[in-house]
Amino acid sequence: MIPVVVLVVAKAPVPGQAKTRLAAGVGDQAAAEIAAAALLDTLDAVAAAPVAERVVALTGELDAADRADEIRARLADFTVVPQRGADFAARLANAHVDAATAAGALPVLQIGMDTPQVTAELIAECARELLATDAVLGLARDGGWWVLGATDAMMADCLRSIPMSRSDTGAVTLAALTDTGANVSLVPTLADVDTLDDVDAVRRECAPASRFARATRNVSHAR
Repeated sequence: MIPVVVLVVAKAPVPGQAKTRLAAGVGDQAAAEIAAAALLDTLDAVAAAPVAERVVALTGELDAADRADEIRARLADFTVVPQRGADFAARLANAHVDAATAAGALPVLQIGMDTPQVTAELIAECARELLATDAVLGLARDGGWWVLGATDAMMADCLRSIPMSRSDTGAVTLAALTDTGANVSLVPTLADVDTLDDVDAVRRECAPASRFARATRNVSHAR
């Protein structure tokens, strides 16, 4: 068992509130269905990873979410904490602290719900890498990042000043972590799903029987 807590930062897949950029191409209901599939695939991978603790920082009304019962049943295997903070950057930083507190100050490896192709093996690889350094960062192909790990949760406090969802978010995050004095190890880059144009690339990296692959079977990239 790897002495790391994996933190999943998630939003309840409520139609009209989840994956709004994706919804512009597929509609609110389809976007919520895709978000629910991505979240469940991610939670399955984390649950199967050989790590000491698993935490979900959740926002949104789960009762109104797509596949709410299935998500609630899956969350029974996780410690669930509410997200807190005025914006997404603050919620990320606070979630690192809350996960470390819930897990007895273990190193925190944080992912989102935008990379449903992630596997238990890749999570374990990132967790082991975190134990060998101060921090890890996995960049996303759109310029953001999909995973961030820190041996000290307070390292993630630098996220508060970083603009999110931009083409330079990953580079700025790497610089901010380095500026804390941390040794940062880069782990594999993944595609993440934010818009219709991202679906094909992510689906190709998913298992054919995954929920995400099934939910997006009839979804093609924007023309």
